[in-house]
Amino acid sequence: MYFGEFEYKVDDKGRVPLPPRFRAQLRDGVVLTLGVEKCITAYPLAEWKKLADGITCGPLARSKIRQLNRALFANAFHLSIDGQGRINLPPQLREHAEVVDEVAITGANKYFEIWNKAHWEEEKAASQKQVWQIIESLENS
Repeated sequence: MYFGEFEYKVDDKGRVPLPPRFRAQLRDGVVLTLGVEKCITAYPLAEWKKLADGITCGPLARSKIRQLNRALFANAFHLSIDGQGRINLPPQLREHAEVVDEVAITGANKYFEIWNKAHWEEEKAASQKQVWQIIESLENS
């Protein structure tokens, strides 16, 4: 499970450290892809495989599965963590998330996200009240 919020600097080669508590779960590497919002979504390899299996076994029409596969897999990168606990963010993912120098790495349960720090602050502020309303409705059901 991934949780917490961490801030890091991106070096001039596009490398960013991963939180030490995340690294043990990523021994087989990490798969990065475009996030729905302006972020990079990161999956441990086992979780990525579950996602891939779920797509092919799902109730979608073949044409929808092809579209989904193209969208997810064409922009996915399987990376290894270097000896200093860093990954190299691919340029097209950095461009999508507008990552330049500072990032926020945020836990999201079975995956984590890598955000441009300013975009994360905006997202966090915009969703704060809404999140508590959702939690409250879950507690009342």
